[in-house]
Amino acid sequence: MKKLFLLLLLSNALFAQLTSYEKSKGQETATYDEVIRFYQALDQKYDQATLLEVGTSDIGKPLHLFVLSANKVFKPQADKVTLLINNGIHPGEPEGIDASMMWARELLEKNMLPPNVLLCIVPVYNIDGILNRGVSRPNQNGPNSYGFRANSRNYDLNRDFIKTDSKNSESWQKMFQAWKPHIIVDNHTSNGADYQHAVTYFPTQKDKFNPIVSAFFTKEFKPALDAQLSKSGFDPVPYVNAFGSTPETGYSGFNDAPRYSSGYASLFNCETFVVELHMLKDYPTRVKGTYVFMETTLNLSTKHATTLIANKQKADEAVAAQKSFPLSWKLDRSVADSITFKGFAAKYKPSEVSGLNRLYYERSEPFTKRIPFFDHYVADLTVQKPNAYVLPQSWARVAELLKINGVTLKSLEKDTEMEVEVYYIEDYKIPQKPYEGHYNHTGVTVRKETQKIQFYKGDYLIETNQKSNRYLIETLEPQGPDSFFAWNFFDSILGQKEHFSAYVFEDIAAEMLRKDAALKQKLEERKKTDEAFAKSGAAQLEFIYRNSPYFEQTYSRYPVYRLVK
Repeated sequence: MKKLFLLLLLSNALFAQLTSYEKSKGQETATYDEVIRFYQALDQKYDQATLLEVGTSDIGKPLHLFVLSANKVFKPQADKVTLLINNGIHPGEPEGIDASMMWARELLEKNMLPPNVLLCIVPVYNIDGILNRGVSRPNQNGPNSYGFRANSRNYDLNRDFIKTDSKNSESWQKMFQAWKPHIIVDNHTSNGADYQHAVTYFPTQKDKFNPIVSAFFTKEFKPALDAQLSKSGFDPVPYVNAFGSTPETGYSGFNDAPRYSSGYASLFNCETFVVELHMLKDYPTRVKGTYVFMETTLNLSTKHATTLIANKQKADEAVAAQKSFPLSWKLDRSVADSITFKGFAAKYKPSEVSGLNRLYYERSEPFTKRIPFFDHYVADLTVQKPNAYVLPQSWARVAELLKINGVTLKSLEKDTEMEVEVYYIEDYKIPQKPYEGHYNHTGVTVRKETQKIQFYKGDYLIETNQKSNRYLIETLEPQGPDSFFAWNFFDSILGQKEHFSAYVFEDIAAEMLRKDAALKQKLEERKKTDEAFAKSGAAQLEFIYRNSPYFEQTYSRYPVYRLVK
């Protein structure tokens, strides 16, 4: 009885007041405690909603999911589209947090939930960041204070969907895999140039997306979305990805790698709209624009529910049977579209700080014109999938992430020798400074060999006939830009563990050359073509060592093996 009384007090206290955003007339954004109390009260008041805890975060607070269901069934349903709204991945960009609170309240109060859409809202993803409240974005017009971009371990969570350094990301991925959304709206605030548009966004990159789902979103869903947004007073343009230049010269579509929310979701045939409200528009305009975007997406999801469900099912089946997988992509600037862009004249004047020329936008000189838009990407590197991968159990974190993301791993029942295709890492580049806590590998090249490898009971056989093939292949193929190798999961293989004492190996090497004519010829040919090598005794000794049975076979051998027969 006491619990019920407290809940009634909580509910009455909330609904006797407006949100912080509403009370402040658009000047404030809700705190973390206000957000959670708001959704708890909605949960208590309405049978068509529930607030779930779906994991934890690095700061120890739970990750919540607010689920709205017309039929009061709070689990994935085969005959419903699942629409996921993601808020506060960057809490300094809080429009979605405030807009979702008001939107959820209105949907429930007016009984407007569609019967064929399951609506899921992440109230705040980066809980750590929203608790770190202050001002940190001088290039943003309100609200008065807000959360911080990074989480409590200083990770940008919108770079953590593959490497999964944070508990936040692991919890989010588990939630995503449990609910399997068809569409995500991920709410943000833009940076960059000044222009007239309030709403910009980018969808999952169309050329990288499965063609079954991509065709529908590109030809039908997105044009209808743009038309409805314009009708509502929010003329949209693609996210203005024009850093280093002014947008009227043209700009490109965003290449959303799997580290980002949209790139990650696309691995599972889920369309993502990353919504970027313009930073210099006043906060109420940005909140309203976010509200309208979510509302329009829900309406279109309701209208096209049958098609959305069928297309994802077909795409999942196609991915399971797919043979060839692109790993990296490049922009093809020979193919250009054009968009109507409403900008402000870009000009230059002397800086009051440095005295040098500085850029500014003259708002008294607006313009509307067609500008180039480059959004055609082509595969830069493609691999043929093996029949299966073999992953030694010693790489436990890799196995754990694969399981979290719906990959089926079969444990070997006994020690087994297999003939497999092996990669050796031939070359790679690393940056001078870390990026998101890692020294990412780029420019990876590999050499292939066929070897017989001894595997052990408990090692994993991973067949490539799965709906999660894209995640599996893009993380396990080392040349992928967001592979586990690129994110340093396997760096220990890059360290050589044994070597030789030169004065001892000199005699062994000489004996090897006397007995092995082919090795001696190989050495002589290298000396003829490499002058520096010919003048270095140490280099020649190293050459013989690397071609000897003493050289460790496991050095730079990538420990994920391809079963191709």
